[in-house]
Amino acid sequence: MPTALTRLVGVRHPVVQTGMGWVSGPRLVAASAEAGALGILGSATMTTARLREAVREVRSRTDRPFGVNLRADARDAAERVDVIVEEGVKVASFALAPSPELIARLKDAGVVVIPSVGARRHAEKVAAWGADAVVVQGSEGGGHTGPVATGVLLPQVVDAVDIPVIAAGGFHDGRGLVAALAYGAAGIAMGTRFLLTADSTVPGPVKAAYLGAGVHDVTVTTKVDGLPHRVLRTPFVTTLEGAGRAGTLVRALVRAAAFRRLSGLSWQRMLRDGLALKHGKELGWGQVLLAANTPMLLRAAMVEGRTDLGVMPAGQVAGVIEDLPTVAQLVERILAEAHETLRGLPRP
Repeated sequence: MPTALTRLVGVRHPVVQTGMGWVSGPRLVAASAEAGALGILGSATMTTARLREAVREVRSRTDRPFGVNLRADARDAAERVDVIVEEGVKVASFALAPSPELIARLKDAGVVVIPSVGARRHAEKVAAWGADAVVVQGSEGGGHTGPVATGVLLPQVVDAVDIPVIAAGGFHDGRGLVAALAYGAAGIAMGTRFLLTADSTVPGPVKAAYLGAGVHDVTVTTKVDGLPHRVLRTPFVTTLEGAGRAGTLVRALVRAAAFRRLSGLSWQRMLRDGLALKHGKELGWGQVLLAANTPMLLRAAMVEGRTDLGVMPAGQVAGVIEDLPTVAQLVERILAEAHETLRGLPRP
């Protein structure tokens, strides 16, 4: 199913496996690439040294194109861009809009730049700066999310920019792919659906929690880092939402101490990073610390399997996903469903 996306990045199918921290590691990315999709490494939770190792591990598993996702606001974003360029990675995707300088550096090296946005004006901005394509995530998507549903946001962006648009938020099957193409998108990007595959390294108990969730078990909270965050409603999330500032501070100190041991960051650096993530919000010190050590909250679930103490980002589609196929089976099924859907459409 060739589209502007497949031609741009050199993959067979217009499907993107998004870069998720602690989830999108070399095994999942290589499996996605081998299946003909665009696999994206989630580098935000990696050191730059580990990122280089991960890129080389993916390349040892596949010779097909893949990408790396990074935070444009990371203090070492320029160093991570250097790794991408030096290692010959095909695609750089961004969780936040990259600066014109970062875009230019990547494009000069022949890297395809694909930022993720949640508003039309942001898509227009990065397109003007030279982005090659854009991922547009509606409110149904997991993790940090905006207020506008995909079905409203996607056609707005398609009409506003002249670069390929990739739809994200609420996609999990071939019917969704056809719907996105009908809106004018060049493909779909999925996180939760790839997380729930046999090739994902997420622990079994965590996958079971996702599979056992209904649509109404997925909620949006600002209590993790001050920004709207779509996650599974767990006892930990419920506790965060009900805790006062004192309770939040105690829990944040415990988690921050663990993150400090793991990351080697100083308390001063953690507080500085937390303050940088306030994004103009009125946060207490407990939430500032939670914002700084959000990677630890994600790691508790996605690596350690702690469904009781971790945060589990989830798109609303978690409520309708019921199985754990291999990535190859998933991509094959999506394309088969898409072609079947197209054949079943009324003909003029």
